[in-house]
Amino acid sequence: MERKLHNILITGGCGFIGSNFIHYLFSESSFKGNVINVDNLTYAGNLENLENIQEEHGGKRYFFEKTDICDRNEIERIFKKYNIDTVIHFAAESHVDRSVLGPETFIKTNVMGTYTLLDVARKYWNISLDNPREDVLFHHISTDEVYGSLGATGYFTETTAYDPRSPYSASKASSDHIVMAYHHTFGMPVTLSNCTNNYGPYQFPEKLIPLMIMNIKKGTPLPVYGEGKNIRDWIYVEDHNRAVWQIVSKGISGEKYNIGGENEWQNIELLKKLIEITSKKCNLEASAVENTIIHVKDRPGHDARYAIDCSKIKKELGWERKMSFEQGLSLTVDWYLSHSEWIEHILSGEYKNWIQKNYTDR
Repeated sequence: MERKLHNILITGGCGFIGSNFIHYLFSESSFKGNVINVDNLTYAGNLENLENIQEEHGGKRYFFEKTDICDRNEIERIFKKYNIDTVIHFAAESHVDRSVLGPETFIKTNVMGTYTLLDVARKYWNISLDNPREDVLFHHISTDEVYGSLGATGYFTETTAYDPRSPYSASKASSDHIVMAYHHTFGMPVTLSNCTNNYGPYQFPEKLIPLMIMNIKKGTPLPVYGEGKNIRDWIYVEDHNRAVWQIVSKGISGEKYNIGGENEWQNIELLKKLIEITSKKCNLEASAVENTIIHVKDRPGHDARYAIDCSKIKKELGWERKMSFEQGLSLTVDWYLSHSEWIEHILSGEYKNWIQKNYTDR
């Protein structure tokens, strides 16, 4: 049975995946209700990601609230003002290197923010084991990093034991457990998804793919952690968001769903593929660009391999990926090359300086 959703609170809707999800809702899905975007506009949140949505739907079906998800009074106000019946919780501090340098923000946002949203929803919806409801839902977006690191073989499944290795993944693991605890203890209707590495438009350019595209274009060095043999599974952001919408619409309360790209790449091989595609589009000599690769000291606790078994969501909800990696990368390169002014605009001040000194593959 498909859920009837009316007023969706989306947290982190000005960030990479959240803004793409809002674009998806208004352009590709059958949803006809209202979207309330709650974002605190930290460094990775950008209102410009949703300019066209604001112009077309602002004040009618789309509403923006600049709010910290840890601010209980503000979250309570928003629930009452918009009569929220669905929460899709994207908001999170997600940059592994930043979590190594400063874990406190990750604990506050990812753990306490999730708790605040859950508890406000529970009380506003009057949820208890004696008062189960099927007309409301809290969906929590998480990561495959909560599972830890794989060896050369094997895959993460929904029953894989958690084994986080960084402050970021530990904070996300904690939030996952809190979400499921609210389901079992209070009867909160929840669904949860763990997704692999996303790529596509609007990603803040401290992350691997946009960072490398822009460095290739500018002719600056291409830093790679260690030997570059760490393996990640990649999924185009719209494929991820279609999966989220399938879960929110049809997923079973209390269930977890892994979302994967079934598309594993060593970091160094991915970089070479990006060099091939971007060099061609920029009229550069790919072999000369490859000579700008530099190997830097590896990150502490750097997980060796992530890979997801996503057979559950495929079998139970009928989800399938639509975007091939070659096509997705080409579209992504085109988008970043055509939005270079936008990127320079958001990379002002401390963020630009920070990215020049640091590098991540997540």
